[in-house]
Amino acid sequence: VTDSRKMASWVLGTFRDRSELTMLTLFKSLVRSRLEYCCPVWDPHLIKDIQAVESIQRYFTKRIAGTKDMDYWDRLKKLRLMSLQRRRERYTIIHTWKILQEKAPNSTNLEFYCNERLGVRAKILPFNYKAQRSVSTAYDNSFGVKSARLWNLLPKQVNTVKELEAFKIALGEFLAQYPDKPPVPGYTPPNSNSLLDWSCER
Repeated sequence: VTDSRKMASWVLGTFRDRSELTMLTLFKSLVRSRLEYCCPVWDPHLIKDIQAVESIQRYFTKRIAGTKDMDYWDRLKKLRLMSLQRRRERYTIIHTWKILQEKAPNSTNLEFYCNERLGVRAKILPFNYKAQRSVSTAYDNSFGVKSARLWNLLPKQVNTVKELEAFKIALGEFLAQYPDKPPVPGYTPPNSNSLLDWSCER
């Protein structure tokens, strides 16, 4: 986060053009790419950590022409951006698809099965619920468990797509059905903004 914050400050100090096209191009290529490197592995779950990562995009987008007086949630809509939190969950789902299609190593031993009505489902590893709370938290936020839970949100028409680009399009249409309101200091979001939370409210 510190490295990305420094890069964002450097970009804003070096380039004077604050137009949407220029700013988003610079942000996506020089700043966001650093924040998302291997993100399925380190995806934070604590609100303070989610806010710390999100603050980079929040800070940068506020400098884009025409967005200064908008709150962060509205800026995301205007600029057609996903929150960094939502993008990390998207990457997790895409990586799970790659494991299913044997295009990425299955280092967490994810298992899948077919359901006639629901399509391809991921097995969620069993857990001893008598364990300590800290162990339960680590279990819930491990890649093997979180990726399976996110994957199982997908309807059959999405989880059975076999071509990557077609899957990304179908996934994008599915994600667009959910609100994207990441936790921001000073605002009270309805939930953690995870797809897992939004799915419980539908």
